[in-house]
Amino acid sequence: MAVNDGAVMMNWAKSQRTALTMLTFLGDPNSELTKALDLELTDPGPVGVLGPGRCKRFAMHVVNGEIKAVNVSEGPDDPAGDKDPSASLADGIMATMK
Repeated sequence: MAVNDGAVMMNWAKSQRTALTMLTFLGDPNSELTKALDLELTDPGPVGVLGPGRCKRFAMHVVNGEIKAVNVSEGPDDPAGDKDPSASLADGIMATMK
């Protein structure tokens, strides 16, 4: 999920070759789900560069509509998860599924 519209997400998924995989790319253009999940990026550093209404870097494991795990890549000196995105990478979320 990202704070983008459906067309952007569809093309992003296509560029990542996610057809026939279990991955789903979801758009949240108005940040409604982002805010409901308390995943809005509000730190003034990244917001000053990217603008408001952005989503934190995260990975979510969902089974039949139930959220099993949410991993957010962020830290005290790394609010956008740029220095260490490992929690939201495939290996990070896969580790929560064991």
